[in-house]
Amino acid sequence: MINRRTLLITGGAAALIGGVGVISAANGPGLAKARAPWKQAGESLGDPRLAALAYAILAPNPHNRQPWQFDLVGEDRIDVYVDLERRLPYTDPFDRQITIGFGCMLELLRIAAAERGYHAEITPFPDGQAYPRLNGNRIAQVRFSEVATPDRDPLFASILERRSTKEPYDTGRPVEQGAINGIIAGGAGTLEIGGTIDPAQRDRIIALAWQGFEIELATDLTRRESVDLMRIGNREIVENPDGIDMGGIQMGLFKMTGIVNRKDLDTPGSMAYNEGLKMYDPIIHSAQGFVWVKAEENTRLSQLEAGQAWVRMNLAAQQNGICVHPLSQVLQEFPEMAEPYEAIRTELNVGSNGVIHMLGRVGYTKFPAASPRWPIESKLINSAA
Repeated sequence: MINRRTLLITGGAAALIGGVGVISAANGPGLAKARAPWKQAGESLGDPRLAALAYAILAPNPHNRQPWQFDLVGEDRIDVYVDLERRLPYTDPFDRQITIGFGCMLELLRIAAAERGYHAEITPFPDGQAYPRLNGNRIAQVRFSEVATPDRDPLFASILERRSTKEPYDTGRPVEQGAINGIIAGGAGTLEIGGTIDPAQRDRIIALAWQGFEIELATDLTRRESVDLMRIGNREIVENPDGIDMGGIQMGLFKMTGIVNRKDLDTPGSMAYNEGLKMYDPIIHSAQGFVWVKAEENTRLSQLEAGQAWVRMNLAAQQNGICVHPLSQVLQEFPEMAEPYEAIRTELNVGSNGVIHMLGRVGYTKFPAASPRWPIESKLINSAA
């Protein structure tokens, strides 16, 4: 909701930075530990399942909750579960977005297994699909088998470089139609993948995305859910490498001196709240185009397939230097979002039983650093590994 650059423009923050540089050591540790899983991927972990999982856990997922748990069964199986405490009951009341995140993770698992010479046979929801929310049933069962001629995927090369770029884009550098076509072609499965750089449609989608952001921020329960998941300063990020990271030297100082605190972030009309609005304005309004994933039915299977398609689109964009940033707010299913939710469905011509699973803006800017991740060992359950 708020970032370092925005706060630095305020007079009080500028004075603070100028006057307390000598205490920068109080800002806590660096973020190398929180980003270590990005370096661990590719190391020899002694088990092909662990080697593939080291890449899989780098998948994009809502609010970076990393809700997956893995049980290594026997010598060749992974049972995949959801950590029910890591769902988003207010912004994602039916666990649709959480399930899409599992689709992203499983696709990276499959790609990484193939690169190591293994076929990962994924059976989704072997215990049945749970509605309206996920339960303790397995999300998937995965069996590994070594193959003589693995189906290696060229998108593997971009896994460690993949980012969700939540920064303003360069408005002087438009995205060409050929680039949109390349992102769309990167997707997979039977879902409908689309995109646009048409200025009129782009502006209509921007307006709806902005409306969705304002509603999520103004609605107490959804705003508070995000605020509670903010990791303010490097120390919090290292201690809990998930959620919404707000790290760096300045942010540590802001937290230490009280300029940034959760109470103000959760108070409409406060400086922090208003700065959050100001920050997101150029982010959303600098979109140079949009891509999306639609399904004819909103099923758990289509949610997994949407995640599969989305992460492949993200990887394809990354290979071509294009930034992608999911804008999930306007697709959320809590009651206050009903008006723009229906409007975006109309804009993208969704049928009566259909759903827009993913919507993201595209453009160009510098790619950010990798997001924090929990280490793979913290995600293993009931396993000797």
